[in-house]
Amino acid sequence: MVRDMPDAVQLTGITWDHTRGLVPLIAAAQRFSEMNPGVVIAWRKRSLQAFGDQPLQDLAPHFDLLVIDHPFVGYAAAHDLLVPLDEYLPGSFLADQAAHSVGVSHQSYAWGGHQWALAIDAATPVSAWRPDLLQRAGERLPETWEDVLDLARRGMVALPAAAIDSLMHVYMMCIALGEEPFQTADRVVSREAGVAALECLRELVSLCDPVCLRCNPFQTYEVLAAGATLAYCPFAYGYSNYAREGYAANLLRFGGLVTYNGRRLRSTLGGAGLAISRSCRHPEIARTYACFVADPVTQRGLYVASGGQPGHRAAWVDTAANALCHNYFRDTLATLDEAFLRPRYSGYAHFQDHAAPLVHAYLAEGGDALVVLEGLDRLYRESLNVAR
Repeated sequence: MVRDMPDAVQLTGITWDHTRGLVPLIAAAQRFSEMNPGVVIAWRKRSLQAFGDQPLQDLAPHFDLLVIDHPFVGYAAAHDLLVPLDEYLPGSFLADQAAHSVGVSHQSYAWGGHQWALAIDAATPVSAWRPDLLQRAGERLPETWEDVLDLARRGMVALPAAAIDSLMHVYMMCIALGEEPFQTADRVVSREAGVAALECLRELVSLCDPVCLRCNPFQTYEVLAAGATLAYCPFAYGYSNYAREGYAANLLRFGGLVTYNGRRLRSTLGGAGLAISRSCRHPEIARTYACFVADPVTQRGLYVASGGQPGHRAAWVDTAANALCHNYFRDTLATLDEAFLRPRYSGYAHFQDHAAPLVHAYLAEGGDALVVLEGLDRLYRESLNVAR
């Protein structure tokens, strides 16, 4: 409970526009207000694209609480936009968060010796399918990249290939080819691996309905759940909502990723962190609320029951939480634990903002993959200069 609370306090927060991103925070705010009469926490929403693109400097002056994407933490740290939580939260609380992280979700919000957000939400691209449609078509669940291509040739595969998702998929394919991106200061990845990654992804996209080029993950899941033909998505940022009874027209099941040349794909970590703006009017209350949301009791209880996808590992292994979504959490946890962590240096957002459309244009229109890769390398070097 908040101590020495003024008669009336209102905090505002900004998150993204989906059940998973909004409803659990509203539920937690309502319960927090019941426990702390006089505190009102009002949440606003923005599109998923804005969540990944909109600069924090445009938001931080106007909101007390921010749900953020981890690649922004380097910039936020360099420009004093957020409260360093490690300076105010109990060490034991942060140690528990670190020890029970889903993959490197907690670590993803650490930069420059400080913790800038709490990992209240965890996600990475996982596979999804319609069991009823696969059974009706007599198709088995794909196990390899070749299986995915075969199913795509039958017109049964959907995937999100909007600009930002396309870039994340390229990272995944580079890793499948044996190279993690951003390991040197002059190029994203080697010419051989980068070109092969782009060409592999373009082959798959070319076998899917072009509408995929306009779809983000939950738009893909909406199409998959509502239709009568598309039965499988090989990789998209997971949304446990679609594995819950009554949420969409048809139930989706979720699991891990296929293998490429005998190596299981590793997707690119997503998720969301709860941060406190430097301009927060009531930082003590904001910190107490943030801890309440990230607490394992809330995470595996109120948060997941309200449609959330928690960041605390206790929820992912909890029997009751898994019962709500046909074992979504248990069935995808290994994929989260293996996920690739994007760079978080100050200039990375510059790279991501400009690289994603470049990759997207190649997937949509074709062209020379080497030219695209050279463009990515140029943007990468520019972004390193932005960081200084």
